[in-house]
Order: sequence, then C-alpha cells, then structure tokens
Amino acid sequence: MGTVPQRLQRVLERPGPLADLLGRLEARTGVQRLYLATGSVAFLGLYLAFGYGAALLCNLIGFLYPAYVSIKAIESPNKDDDTTWLTYWVVYGTFSIAEFFSDIFLYWFPFYYAGKCLFLVWCMAPVSWNGSQVLYQKVIRPCFLKHHQAVDNVLSNLSTRALDAASVVTREATRAALRPSREPSRDE
Repeated sequence: MGTVPQRLQRVLERPGPLADLLGRLEARTGVQRLYLATGSVAFLGLYLAFGYGAALLCNLIGFLYPAYVSIKAIESPNKDDDTTWLTYWVVYGTFSIAEFFSDIFLYWFPFYYAGKCLFLVWCMAPVSWNGSQVLYQKVIRPCFLKHHQAVDNVLSNLSTRALDAASVVTREATRAALRPSREPSRDE
C-alpha cells in the first residue's frame, strides 16, 4: 500500500493535466512535484483562511472544474459520467441554497472558506464515497422520494393557473385590439 507521501507521489505521477503541469514545474525549478503539490495546497489553504477574495476562489474551485468535466461528460457517449456530475450539481445547488441562509453566520468563522472548499472537493472527488454520492443517497434522495408527489401537485396547479392567467390576458388583449377605437369629436 505505501505511506501517504508514496501514495500521493503515485497520484501526482498519473498521466493527465496535473502531472503535466507538475512535471514542467519540476523541470524548471528542480523542486520535486510532491513538494510543489503540498506547498500549493498549503498556500491555498492559508489563502482560503486569511486571504482577500477567499469566497470567490472557493466558489471558482467548486464551479470551474465540475463545469468543465460536466461538459466533457455531456459530449461523451458514456452516460455514467453524466449521472455522476448531475448528482454533483444537485448537491451543489442544495448546498448553495442552504448556504444562502446560513452564510451570514458561518462566514465569520476563520476557516469557513477552507472548510467549504474541502467540502466541495470531497463532493467532486473521483471516489465511490465522494460527498455528492453520500449526501444524495443519504439525505436528498430520501427527502425527494418522500415529498416529490406533493411538489409535483403544486407545480401542476401553478402551471395550470399560469396558463389560465395567460389565456385571460391574451383574450382581453385581443378584444381590446379588435374594438373600434373611438374617434374624437370635433369639440375635443
């Protein structure tokens, strides 16, 4: 199995854009990629804890990579990756709504954005126990299955009312347009 640094080293050497970038940096600086990666993660963590614009950086981390791989998933013939990233976006959306209401209290905590970033990375991690899968299966799906019929009924009623209102407005507008206009009298 190996120690944590050995496992991390194997991950950093797997072919891909991260390994390519670290390889170029390693060649230019002479610093091992393991140290480059751990230093970058440490800097990112400190910046998220104390830096200006930590909220923006955290949201970019939670959005840019998932958006990129979601587009790749849409374009691929494999549909398993579509499910993986749809699940991520459902959890991300649910988290964003919950965060909207709790952010006023939570952002005062010094390591809030570092914790949020770790949470989002856990949600997109390429492991079977990633946050998206766990939260979807344990929280969101049971809640959805319990309440989806009531939500469907409300949405159906709202759409019926909206169509009725649009029909009334259209009918009244048509009547108003077809009425002969009153011609001004000579006295006016």
